Amino acid sequence: MIYDIKERTFNFAVRVAKLVSRLPGNSMIMQTYGRQLIRSSASIGANVEEADGTLSKKNFISKLAISRREARESRYWPRLIIQADFSGALQCSELALLEREAEELMLILSSIINKVKDKIKLL
Repeated sequence: MIYDIKERTFNFAVRVAKLVSRLPGNSMIMQTYGRQLIRSSASIGANVEEADGTLSKKNFISKLAISRREARESRYWPRLIIQADFSGALQCSELALLEREAEELMLILSSIINKVKDKIKLL
């Protein structure tokens, strides 16, 4: 299990990219949904990286909140891809695992945000 949020978000984006590259068919629907999933999944880690370089706790929270929103979006796209697979060729279990990982990332990011907010209140 990966506990480093930077590494975990990076690995999530890589897993998504590999899965999207294997989506069946050349339908406009699958291409569009796949692109959206790649964008949102990569944005999670990119914003975590940006958060690490911020100068204030407020900016840190803001970047992590963006990451959390992108994780929420990344949770949505696998479900939609499964439903749009009219050929039935997809490995739904892989998509379900990505959906679950996006959910876990949302919860982790929420926890970090709440802890930082609590620290700010103590100051």
